[in-house]
Amino acid sequence: MTSPAVTSHTWHSGLTIRLIKTLIVMAISLATFAGSASSQAEPVIKAGVLKFGTVNWLLDVVQHNKLDQREGYRLEQLELARRDATSVALLAGEVDTIVADWFWALRERSAGEKLVFHPYSRTLGALIVKKDGPIKSLADLKGRRLGVAGGPLDKSWLLLRAWSRKQQIGDMADLAQPVFAAPPLLAEQMRNGDLDAVLIYWHFAAKLEAAGFQQLFGVDEFMRGLGIKTPPPLIGFLFRKPSSPSQQRAFAGFMRSVDAASQLLLASDAEWDRIRPRMGVRSGAEFETLRQRFRTGRLQGWTPEETASSKALFDLLLQTGGDRVVGRGVSFDPDVFKAQSSQ
Repeated sequence: MTSPAVTSHTWHSGLTIRLIKTLIVMAISLATFAGSASSQAEPVIKAGVLKFGTVNWLLDVVQHNKLDQREGYRLEQLELARRDATSVALLAGEVDTIVADWFWALRERSAGEKLVFHPYSRTLGALIVKKDGPIKSLADLKGRRLGVAGGPLDKSWLLLRAWSRKQQIGDMADLAQPVFAAPPLLAEQMRNGDLDAVLIYWHFAAKLEAAGFQQLFGVDEFMRGLGIKTPPPLIGFLFRKPSSPSQQRAFAGFMRSVDAASQLLLASDAEWDRIRPRMGVRSGAEFETLRQRFRTGRLQGWTPEETASSKALFDLLLQTGGDRVVGRGVSFDPDVFKAQSSQ
């Protein structure tokens, strides 16, 4: 006859074994479920952006309208304080895409980074002067204080110099008194009357126009005057060319969602009203001018003509500014625009 003590011990031992088996089965099931969920999780694309960049308007439209989820990925943003920090973040793999110009992408491609470019707007900067002021032509800039955003190697500045030489007015660097500074400072100096004219990025130009100044020439007019019939976009999303099918699908979806957001901003005034608080506008006129300029620059796709125009622009700036502008030993590589082939 088995003693009560032995019976109790045997019963507890059996219970422990069954409990352990149950826990093992549960652990295996949870691991399997987690693995399955992980394999099916939507991919994430992280964009490195400047806090006050205009691209934030576009990405806000993507996220608010769930255009990323519709394309099977999730968009995240990493706000950075400086433009050079975005490029460092991309090369370090901290973000998947940034907004920059394709000239920088060409330099990195020459160093082995297979970056590709997807433009989202062809809006360019402008030369802004006082409305009804004394400056009516390039020649009128002689001896005037001309603010230039981006520094002595800024592409718009080099194009203006080349155009003024072609018109036999002389080199604008010798003709005017250039003042190089950051765009916000130049815009404020223009408002205060400390500058006679300013060559500045498109959104600062639009805000100045809304404040009563006027556009004398757009940077696209510089290009046309120099023989580039279809001025190409300079700024767009840069990312490493996807290497796997899953990456290709994610980035193709990203580009479609960006284009869809751009189309929504082209068609919907209500969407502009929604993002207006993010734009930091000072007046209704400023809001309207920014919206108009953004819409005017909307791209309708990338064609071989844009690639040819980009090559012509590259050659022109190489001739004008040399290696300091395009990079030492850097040549034009049309594959930088192959992002579109992934869609």
